[in-house]
Amino acid sequence: MSLKNIFAIIFAIILTEATFSQEGLPIYTDYLTDNYYLIHPSMAGAANCSKIRMTGRQQWFGHEDAPKLLTVSVNGRIGDGPSGVGGILYTDKNGFHSQTGAYATYAHHIMFSRSEVDLNMLSFGLSAGVIQYRLDETTFLADAPFGDPLIDGIVQNATNFNVDFGFSYHYLDYYVHGAVKNMLNNDGINKQENVTSNLRRYLITAGGVLGKYGSAWSYEPSVMFQYRDATQEASIDLNAKVYRQMDFGTIWAGLSYRNSFDGAEYINANTINSQRLQQITPLVGVNYKNFMFAYNYTHQTNSVVFTNGGFHQFTLGYNFGCRRERYDCNCPAVNY
Repeated sequence: MSLKNIFAIIFAIILTEATFSQEGLPIYTDYLTDNYYLIHPSMAGAANCSKIRMTGRQQWFGHEDAPKLLTVSVNGRIGDGPSGVGGILYTDKNGFHSQTGAYATYAHHIMFSRSEVDLNMLSFGLSAGVIQYRLDETTFLADAPFGDPLIDGIVQNATNFNVDFGFSYHYLDYYVHGAVKNMLNNDGINKQENVTSNLRRYLITAGGVLGKYGSAWSYEPSVMFQYRDATQEASIDLNAKVYRQMDFGTIWAGLSYRNSFDGAEYINANTINSQRLQQITPLVGVNYKNFMFAYNYTHQTNSVVFTNGGFHQFTLGYNFGCRRERYDCNCPAVNY
């Protein structure tokens, strides 16, 4: 299937389907599984190949209505020109809450390189999404003797339009990405206008790939900082990956640590304690020819958690339309 036909299908779905979202696409560690476009619109068409990525995330196996996330994304260059396009579909469910969304992306890449010997590229991207939020209140008052004026006992829906904007800069083996998610204010959802009208989030990602060019081994440290505007919450991801070139492709593994700068208080044995969100995520993956498979498992290290079970996530990918020459650098996000 050609890239043009794939985008035609995605854009048709965007125009004909009702979509749902509370605060846009959730940000987990799936961006580390060769999926930077999922959170950075400027990465649409930045790579040597067009890419299809599908992810499935399941939290707390064995618990009814546990959170789950499914995403499908595709992005690539428009011919041999400087522009790229992309599309994302996702559905996210958490108990009585559910959200689905659809985004379409345009990106432009400015090359400062004079040849394929070095990589020096500045990119800008803009994503537009139709987003909707859904809350099923039909069973909230089933056992309640008195009504609650904030509960209507129906399925609440709110539809919003929003945009994401971002930039990327690649220089040799190093990179930096920035994005503003949900730039526009909306009308609010679930009668909480003061809380949900501003869903703006800021992301900064930076890293590099270390290792002698042509060596079978390379190493990629990176960091991602995110800040939520309305609640003034901030967190940081500290990441490390290692790559091993094989005859059939590449195998790789990594570790990510997420730490929140903000915490919450709880009572334990009449003592007030506090804790912050802390997560450790090991990940493994393999690139076999044009196919990619990855798995990551997130373990929450907080003292008070819903369950000791973790979060499992699988990623499947396929690269196609690889027309341009690879750069002479250790830059897997661009060369593959």
